[in-house]
Amino acid sequence: MSLARVVASVSILCVLVAAGAGAHGHGNRDGGGDTPGRFDYYLMSLSWSPSFCETHQDQTEQCGSRGFGFVLHGLWPQNRNGSWPQNCSGGEKPDAATIARAMAFMPSRQLIEHEWQTHGACTGLDAEAYFALADRAFAAVKVPPALSAPQSPPDLSAADVVQAFIQVNPGLDQNMISIACHNGSELAEVRVCLNKDDLSPQACGGRVRNSCRYGALRIPAMR
Repeated sequence: MSLARVVASVSILCVLVAAGAGAHGHGNRDGGGDTPGRFDYYLMSLSWSPSFCETHQDQTEQCGSRGFGFVLHGLWPQNRNGSWPQNCSGGEKPDAATIARAMAFMPSRQLIEHEWQTHGACTGLDAEAYFALADRAFAAVKVPPALSAPQSPPDLSAADVVQAFIQVNPGLDQNMISIACHNGSELAEVRVCLNKDDLSPQACGGRVRNSCRYGALRIPAMR
């Protein structure tokens, strides 16, 4: 093969790799509209705080000595085809009182501001209403006993985590929940799909998939 063809092949490979890397995230950005209020349902992401805090000990608001289990990572507008809007224009930033209330379930000012700018402004709600809705969504999904306040690492697989949530949340089934892992085996997030009108569990759309390997997960205990 000529040098020119080798260079061309490498260039194409690099473009494909870059495109794949850019697609990572909670959904597929391509095809999403950025008009506030135009989306199909919510994807709520519950972050397992002990996993996050192992690598973010500088985040003292969340990772001090308060012993969080699941916290709210985000309430994301999502479309059935797997696309999702982000960074919609308009909408004032959350004020100090709204941030203070949101800290009870999303214990990071930086995260609160990021989630509003990236996702909340796309809901068509103002910041106060969006975080009040996020609070209700967080409260609507019950955490199973095995993950409520574990003092030792739970011995659970991704399938076990799914079943544990289903058992304590009537109306929830396997098509409405997914598990996200770091490095394939460390519990990072539980994601639940919710109806945009009443926050009831609903079937997830495209590209909402588990990202965990088979077998027991690494689930750090609460500190």
